[in-house]
Amino acid sequence: MKTPSHPVSRTTLLETLNGLLQPALFTDYGPNGLQVEGRQHIHKLVTGVTASRALIDAAIAEGADAILVHHGLFWRGQDGCVTGWMKQRLARLLAHDINLLAYHLPLDAHPIFGNNAQLALRLGVVAFDGPAGRFGAQSLGLMGRRKSASAAELAAHVAQSLGRAVTLVVEPDRPIERVALCTGGAQSYFEAAITAGADAFITGEISEPQAHYARECGVAYIACGHHASERYGVQAVGAHVAQALGLFHQFIDIDNPA
Repeated sequence: MKTPSHPVSRTTLLETLNGLLQPALFTDYGPNGLQVEGRQHIHKLVTGVTASRALIDAAIAEGADAILVHHGLFWRGQDGCVTGWMKQRLARLLAHDINLLAYHLPLDAHPIFGNNAQLALRLGVVAFDGPAGRFGAQSLGLMGRRKSASAAELAAHVAQSLGRAVTLVVEPDRPIERVALCTGGAQSYFEAAITAGADAFITGEISEPQAHYARECGVAYIACGHHASERYGVQAVGAHVAQALGLFHQFIDIDNPA
């Protein structure tokens, strides 16, 4: 990272992130970009997965001027009332004049720094070139190659890489080559992964129907945790932007069993 010599304006940081992640290209579940306006000048950027109270408190303790997250404060379907947990989080941000920036689907999808690309990098999944390397709604899912002797071997590799137990549904001895992945709560992408010819699908969560699809279609389903699968994109984006702009950057991981 460059040695920071002068602050960067909030506008410059926002324009840099928007230019990189292209939020206008996505139909999302909440607003992408600046969600809470803080101080105008930024020296230190803290990144984390979710704008929880624990992350905000940790960022305050580290002297952050801005926080960049994957899961922000505002989502479609909220009632708009600033009470309870929402009031507590907002109160801390406003009292300490900290900017909150959030990018959801744009951060999942970026071909280099996104959650899917970064998880694939850690798991050794090499994305196919062109359209063959994408699947699902808004082309969010990533499809690539990683040969494994069995689904059980792949599941063990994922568990070791992420440092947590995973859920595997399918015959454990099935050999694997074509791997589809989409981080977080992407259960609904499983059918598209099957249609795209995947031997295995890796995501964060599993719901009741996916176990049946896996057994009936013979495609391995590996659920490795929503939070665990989405720790890497925001780190990569934060590090890249900090390097480009000359900011201090720190990733803070707030443990989450989900």
